[in-house]
Amino acid sequence: MAQQTKSDPNYKVIAENRRARYDYAIEDDLECGIILTGSEVKSLRQGGANIAESYAAVEEGELWLVNSYIAPYLQAKTFKHEEKRRRKLLVSKKELSKLWNATQRQGMTVVPLVMYFNHKGLVKMKVGIAKGKKTQDKRATEAKRDWQRQKSRLLRHRD
Repeated sequence: MAQQTKSDPNYKVIAENRRARYDYAIEDDLECGIILTGSEVKSLRQGGANIAESYAAVEEGELWLVNSYIAPYLQAKTFKHEEKRRRKLLVSKKELSKLWNATQRQGMTVVPLVMYFNHKGLVKMKVGIAKGKKTQDKRATEAKRDWQRQKSRLLRHRD
C-alpha cells in the first residue's frame, strides 16, 4: 500500500477498499492509471468516491474498472459525468497479459485496493490480483488479528 510521507504534499488517498483484504488473499498488486473526465477529477479532489463494490475486468484487450462510484460534481453545468460508468485503467501490455493469465487461467480476481493522488497530483489506482477466501480462512484471519490485538494489550499492561 502506498504510504504518505512528509516529502509528498500532493499525495492523498481518495478511496480505499478495506473489505478486499478481508474477502480476498492478495497475491500481487500493481499501480495503474485511470482515464477520467474533468468533472470526475474535481469531484475526487473533494473526496467523493467509493470503490468498495467495484472490480476490474480484462475485456477485449483492455482493463476496465466496473461499478465504481464517483459522486457528481455540482458546479459542472454542461460536462457532467455518470456516477457508475465503466472507466478504463491504463497498464502496460506485459501487465495486461499477466492479469489476463491470472483471471482466465488461474481463476483469480482483479480487485481495486486504493484510489489516490500520487506525488505529481495524478489519480492512480492500486489493483490486486487476488484469490477469494473461504469462510474458514476468514475465521483464521480474524482469530490471528484478535490474538495480535490481545498480545499487544498484555504486553502494554506488563510494563
